[in-house]
Amino acid sequence: MDSRKLSALLSSLVSQVILLLFLFPSSSSTPHSLSSDSNSQENLFPLLQHFLCSQEILTSLVLSISRKRKRTLFPDPESEPTHEDRYSPPREVRLTRSPGSFKTCFNMTSTTFEWLSGLLEPLLECRDPVGSPLNLSAELRLGIGLYRLANGSNYSDIATRFGVPESVTRFCAKQLCRVLCTNFRFWVAFPSQDELKSVSNSFEELTGLPNCCGVIDCARFKIVKDDETWKEDSIAVQIVVDSSSRILSIVAGFRGDKPDSTVLKLSTLHKDIEEGRVLNSNPVYVNGAAVNQYLVGNGGYPLLPWLIVPYEDFLPGSCEEKFNAAHRFLRVPALKAIASLKNWGVLSKPIREEVKSAVAFIGACSILHNVLLMREDDSALCDCSGDDYDHQFHGEFRNLEDDSKKGFEIRRALAAKAAEFHDSRSMQSD
Repeated sequence: MDSRKLSALLSSLVSQVILLLFLFPSSSSTPHSLSSDSNSQENLFPLLQHFLCSQEILTSLVLSISRKRKRTLFPDPESEPTHEDRYSPPREVRLTRSPGSFKTCFNMTSTTFEWLSGLLEPLLECRDPVGSPLNLSAELRLGIGLYRLANGSNYSDIATRFGVPESVTRFCAKQLCRVLCTNFRFWVAFPSQDELKSVSNSFEELTGLPNCCGVIDCARFKIVKDDETWKEDSIAVQIVVDSSSRILSIVAGFRGDKPDSTVLKLSTLHKDIEEGRVLNSNPVYVNGAAVNQYLVGNGGYPLLPWLIVPYEDFLPGSCEEKFNAAHRFLRVPALKAIASLKNWGVLSKPIREEVKSAVAFIGACSILHNVLLMREDDSALCDCSGDDYDHQFHGEFRNLEDDSKKGFEIRRALAAKAAEFHDSRSMQSD
């Protein structure tokens, strides 16, 4: 029953009880029951106060339970906003809970949304603007923020859609990014040694190449700085992924005109590897060569003992050609992850934010990308064709091979291993 109707019913019942007490005072065989009318009315006041107090307590309890059970739903993305939508205060609005509607609105299923809402609820509700707290549920805050990330809509359109002031949409979007990037950045943390063993095993099953601990790549996202010039620029984002396209490491905020190799050398990942903090387990021996843990990257990176790039020159049918084929196959998860990030509407077009906010959007989308993989929710995951991968692979060689003799030895040993794996698979298929 509606809380207001129930409160009215309780009030009516109490009023009737009071009226009955006045009209039909209780009789008693004791002498005290034969007191004067004024004394009888005075004896009624404590009883009246008790009923009135009970009414207030019960009504408050009912209203409290009603508020706790109330769920915030979201507008159907297929419906057009009405005139009232543009000017009304925050309200409960309905969303058609079909898979298509949730995917369109939030890039995730309704079950993933509800799981994420429950996880983030205490964090989304604990940091309202000073002096002007928001009377919004965690679900509505999450919905507004996710709508910005999933669709890339401007704040004015989101405000119209959800029936809230534009300032509220800005706050909710940036609050969601802040909560994710601050409290859940461990979802994109570089794996421990035990976890890396599982990562390398997965890659080895695909290509026969042992000790590969990830694929490194660099993406660019356009940004339009929110100033008088509105000059378009880009941000370089370096990622490392595993065989499932899960992001293991991400560094964002570099100028987009910097080459991949420069971004790598400026990143903390490069420093951590060079100083032995990561990729530091004992090597495995492949065809007589000690192969340390390594990443694979495109031809825009230098050849290093821990970073293996493809051959620029090779003969048809050679070990080098077979290695390049395996190497290209290993790179597919990174290209898929980048394409999936660009499936988020806010990253698929120039980001009209300051650099700091744009980096936060990229970080939040990366965390949500891993959440979707963890939840086996493919709503925002991209499944590019092989032609797309080949297109991104060719033409990236820049003659940046390092003079490291060890890097050449490791790649030569891996090329022989790739050829063995290729030939064994060919024999099995025959």
